Amino acid sequence: KITTSLFGEIEVDETKVITFAQGIIGFPELKRFMLIHDSEDESKKITWLQSVDEAGYALPVIDPLVVDEEYNPEIEDDLLIPLDIKDLSEVLVVTTVTVPSDLTKMTANFKAPIIINAANLKAAQIIVEDEKYLVNNNVLIPRDETEILVNKAYELIKNNENKNLDCFGVNVQTNSIVSFFIPPSCEET
Repeated sequence: KITTSLFGEIEVDETKVITFAQGIIGFPELKRFMLIHDSEDESKKITWLQSVDEAGYALPVIDPLVVDEEYNPEIEDDLLIPLDIKDLSEVLVVTTVTVPSDLTKMTANFKAPIIINAANLKAAQIIVEDEKYLVNNNVLIPRDETEILVNKAYELIKNNENKNLDCFGVNVQTNSIVSFFIPPSCEET
């Protein structure tokens, strides 16, 4: 079990832990994650990539085909070798989501998709060379998923039963990936 900042205490099922051999962009030390879905409504489009190594770190992610049915980046075969993909039907692709205060400017990072082999749970975040895919791809204007993501994040932070949270952090990297987390200095308020 781990006690996360957003989801409280969750059971870590080692058979469902996704492993990033190289970590993720900006956080190479974070290698083990779980996908967390809204248990109340499986039809929601936003899921969370929750770190098992750092309980305070979770990334909102979305299936890029939900926002652009033609999303189909070319990825060099050499980059996929470590994932040991045998069948393309076993591949799950997600992109990170940025949630600014102005929801009409919500974006998805189409430049660095996360590729997951669902059969063996090996994953990698890969930078796409194609210039038509952007880091700040403003693709979620306005959609139900936008409000769902923001409301869910706010609800999880506000209603966290494990701690009295007076602050939380927003990690903004140079490639515009944003994640919400509770820094250790905030946990003991």
